[in-house]
Amino acid sequence: MDNKILTQTYLSPCGPLLLGSFQDELCLCNWLNEKHPGRVDKRLQAGLHARYAPQASDITQEAVRQLDEYFSGQRKSFDLPLLFVGSDFQKSVWQMLLEIPYGQTISYGEMARRIGMPKAVRAVANANGANAISIFAPCHRVIGSDHSLTGYGGGLEAKKFLLELEGAR
Repeated sequence: MDNKILTQTYLSPCGPLLLGSFQDELCLCNWLNEKHPGRVDKRLQAGLHARYAPQASDITQEAVRQLDEYFSGQRKSFDLPLLFVGSDFQKSVWQMLLEIPYGQTISYGEMARRIGMPKAVRAVANANGANAISIFAPCHRVIGSDHSLTGYGGGLEAKKFLLELEGAR
């Protein structure tokens, strides 16, 4: 296994993140304090037939720059090439995350309806939970149908922080 996912740590105001790039695409922005450590790592490494190598890349450096701008309130969208690693269903959910505007939220149920599978609310929630590119694919913008904050890899405090940063209602 000579393929490498080049990684570096980013210390965000709401917790440390591990950034990773593979062949000039961002494939990882995952919370280091996540509830189920290793789940995303195993899927990524197996799916890409690659191992983590602690080494900054042009992509992870650009991710750091864009995250700095985001957390300082100067950036509302990201423009890095993203590499989603998962099932076709997961990729469709993650792709939809990119369509949720800054400062807005959507429910898991609404996401399920938008992908044409209104009964797949739990599957949509599970796909969100498996998102390896937090913040860039903004799963923090997905909330419960009653507007409650529900599960988030970085913890509910991080989710609340991100939504408040964006001025989400």
